[in-house]
Amino acid sequence: MRSNMGLLEIAKIDCAMFMRLPGTFCSLRRTSIADWMVEMVIRMKQKNIIADFQQALMPLADPQRAIGMRAYMKDRFDYLGIAAPMRRKAVMPLIRALQPQAAAQLLEIAAQLWSLPEREYQYVAIDLLAKYIPVLAAAAPAGTIAQLLTLVQAKSWWDTVDGLAGVTGDVLRTQASSDRLVQELMDAAILHPDFWVRRIALLHQLGWRDATDTDRLRRYTLSCADEKEFFIRKAIGWALRDYAWHDPDFIREFLQAHQERLSGLSMREASKNLHKL
Repeated sequence: MRSNMGLLEIAKIDCAMFMRLPGTFCSLRRTSIADWMVEMVIRMKQKNIIADFQQALMPLADPQRAIGMRAYMKDRFDYLGIAAPMRRKAVMPLIRALQPQAAAQLLEIAAQLWSLPEREYQYVAIDLLAKYIPVLAAAAPAGTIAQLLTLVQAKSWWDTVDGLAGVTGDVLRTQASSDRLVQELMDAAILHPDFWVRRIALLHQLGWRDATDTDRLRRYTLSCADEKEFFIRKAIGWALRDYAWHDPDFIREFLQAHQERLSGLSMREASKNLHKL
């Protein structure tokens, strides 16, 4: 019977049943019940959107392609075997139709997608977050960034970490336009014990160009300069190379001043395009 009802209708029925319960439940104010109804509807929609994503992707699964995708990621994750363009084409109508009103809703859906075993669902989560940067940026920055960094530390590898670096950077850049202090959240990230979180701090200003905080770029680079981790050394070079497109002289001077501390990998990556600039 309920299968033909809308979510709000179901919520109204359950709410009415709830109001008839004896005891302290009956003393709840009408506004509390309304809030509860809204929360129930949101949760049911979230459950449905996860099922919708699965229904959109499962028919496209290619077990043979999945073998190669898994091997490319060193057998760390299971895959459905769906190429990125096909995956995005399948889920983008669902993402556009979602129209979330709050960052908490987006982050909850992303967390549920993150819990699914196939890697494509984490990619869908990143595409979802990237689509609604203004919604994420409208929320309190500390909570939003903390939840993004929680995702960074789950099922971590360069593919999802770099995607989340882009989301984190876009959120902070949007917020920094009115409050530069939000970047202080990255001051803690660059000291985090998980090197993937430190990579986020190093990469979060990619593409910022004249909005780049060069003091942070310098400090973060030198803070990690002595690390042996490949993904940190690579990130240092990437961050410096990206800013070189905007201010090559700054990067030349920085590399000259710190060539003894920076690894060969970081130096090579950072200077890759300087001959053109």
